[in-house]
Amino acid sequence: MKLLRYGPKGSEKPACLDKSGAIRSLAGVIDDITPAVLSPESLAKLAQLDPTSLPLVSEPGRIGTPYTGLGKFVCIGLNYSDHAAESGLAVPSEPVIFNKWSSAFTGPNDVVVIPKGSQKTDWEVELGVVIGSKARYVSEADALKHVAGYCVVNDVSEREYQIERGGTWDKGKGCDTFGPVGPWLVTPDEAGDPQQLQMWLEVNGKRFQNGNTRTMVFNVAYLIHYLSQFMTLYPGDIVSTGTPPGVGMGQKPPVYLKPGDTIRLGIDGLGEQQQQVYAWDEALLD
Repeated sequence: MKLLRYGPKGSEKPACLDKSGAIRSLAGVIDDITPAVLSPESLAKLAQLDPTSLPLVSEPGRIGTPYTGLGKFVCIGLNYSDHAAESGLAVPSEPVIFNKWSSAFTGPNDVVVIPKGSQKTDWEVELGVVIGSKARYVSEADALKHVAGYCVVNDVSEREYQIERGGTWDKGKGCDTFGPVGPWLVTPDEAGDPQQLQMWLEVNGKRFQNGNTRTMVFNVAYLIHYLSQFMTLYPGDIVSTGTPPGVGMGQKPPVYLKPGDTIRLGIDGLGEQQQQVYAWDEALLD
């Protein structure tokens, strides 16, 4: 099942995709796609629906985040060994954890706004894992039972803020618009093996990133197990699991985003995103 939300910011409506890729309204079934809807019981009820019996949405307009009610936005750094190498850093012996702030959470095709004075805004295609049931001290064997679904994340990053301003990664990771998510939330039964997903990213039509989740240093099940030792994961939390090589910082010379650029990225079976890059303008954030 592929779940999504469409409509203007703050007024999104719930929907799903049918097998032909057409959008079908869930407005008569649920009020919205919230953390409660991400529970195993609720998703099982939705899975029993025949999408073709639902109203067709012919002109959805804007696609929003695939669910509302974001909890934590937890991210994993250096989770692909070749990305660690291009960053000039060692492959970690344990997962590197940082956070994006909830104000970074935005729709898959919404604008990316470069922060004031930024010269090193970068891109990162990542697999997002959305939690559907509470996970606290879970075993690796049981970890995937807590997953509601998977989605595409662009872990937009400001490298100067991240690396050169005191070493606190969160400074460069959680700026407004730095967390495009979606277009869909794809349930595990349809997404398949999360460690066999091809991913890619282009800037202005040039392919910079090509990777596959099978090359993760720490796989999805281990990450959920590991994170649950340090925090309780709740429905609506999202874990962004790291990026393959090809980020702007790793180019020789480095290449960073500038106003007017177009970013396209996707993961097989999880859909594609496209963002236009703008200079700082507060009006673009509301």
